[in-house]
Amino acid sequence: MSLISFVKEAGEKLFGRGPAQAAMAEAKSDPSKIAAANAAAGDAIMDYIKAQNLSATGLTVTFDGASATVSVYGVAPDQATKEKIALAAGNVAGVAAVNNMMSVDKSAPEATYYTVVSGDNLSKISKAKYGDANKYMAIFEANRPMLTHPDKIYPGQVLRIPPP
Repeated sequence: MSLISFVKEAGEKLFGRGPAQAAMAEAKSDPSKIAAANAAAGDAIMDYIKAQNLSATGLTVTFDGASATVSVYGVAPDQATKEKIALAAGNVAGVAAVNNMMSVDKSAPEATYYTVVSGDNLSKISKAKYGDANKYMAIFEANRPMLTHPDKIYPGQVLRIPPP
């Protein structure tokens, strides 16, 4: 189990469209609808995880709007998938933390996490973490499919930094 912090204002904007948007609007006007809004947000995050082709046995995603915390449960096939699911859930605008309650079939050393700041690029991060700017592709590959291009990172995004 681990609690990973995220920049609440950064990330995919999942709650501003579809059923999640409608449920959140209803909850603002009627506090008895908060549970439905949380469920809709959890469903939107689950759909985003699935769209990234990440899966785990018994994957469950819940969202608590009061604390802006996502909890993920299930059994991932490996450590990398467990970490990528947590990152996909956390790199969503409106999420401040992910409570990663998942387990893995095949354990491996855990990656570290890095929050991107203005002026960062993968080479700069690679130089700081590995001592070699040319190892930036290891960071890129560790964050696929959430990253589609090495130059497309943004301030506030949390990245997986695999062990050297």
